[in-house]
Amino acid sequence: MASIHPTAIVSTECEIGEGVQIGPWCVIEGAVRLGDNVRLVGNCYLNGPLTIGARTVVYPFCALGFPPQHLKFKPGQVTAGVVIGQDVTLREHVTVHAATHETQPTVVGDRNLLMVNAHLGHDARTGNDVVMVNNAALAGHAEVADSVTLGGAALVHQFTRIGRMAFVGGAARAAADVPPFTSVVERSRLIGINLVGLRRAGIARSDITSVREAFRKAFREQMTRPEMLETLNELGRDCPLVAEMAAFVGSCHHRPVSVGYDRAESHESVV
Repeated sequence: MASIHPTAIVSTECEIGEGVQIGPWCVIEGAVRLGDNVRLVGNCYLNGPLTIGARTVVYPFCALGFPPQHLKFKPGQVTAGVVIGQDVTLREHVTVHAATHETQPTVVGDRNLLMVNAHLGHDARTGNDVVMVNNAALAGHAEVADSVTLGGAALVHQFTRIGRMAFVGGAARAAADVPPFTSVVERSRLIGINLVGLRRAGIARSDITSVREAFRKAFREQMTRPEMLETLNELGRDCPLVAEMAAFVGSCHHRPVSVGYDRAESHESVV
């Protein structure tokens, strides 16, 4: 059975799973689906279309599913809304805005931790096991792959992609795509690989060595994008992680690619 506080306002369109807890002063409007054992601590504001997966916890003053901050989006326009995965923790004042598309929602993956005041703009997407520290923000259409960490006040430019297991430092501005397994600081400056993240994930030492070599040869040397891709493809023949880096670089279209600190010092921060 669900538990609904008498002060909560719940839409008749809301679908409520088993064991859901809706705390005091929550407001749920429109087509909202709450999976089993979802907990809304209190003073949460949910606007459909919105789906929240099982065992997700939403803390006070989160605002989920409200219209995008987009000048072309008009009141009442059809949206695919927001989909939030299972076992997610949304701390106080998190905001996740609805999509501008009718078929593709804004997405938060499974087992994400979004700390205080984190923000996902319209049409943004995160993978699984993502951590967004206080005040981290994704602009519209940004994409964050699995196991990424965004430090406090980290900002991701619209249409920018953050590769798997990358680390975006506190107050960094990712205005260019960040390759998998790398660490970025300041404005799109790669400083090395995410060694801590790779070790915590149990990645083999030989693969970490290969990723480090790929970073040094492809992202710190002066070369064009085709040359970078050729280098990564060559090194990736014997290492799936490097092959993943090559595939990421080869698929960069909307934004340039971040490069290493030495190149950034020479005023060539992206390619």
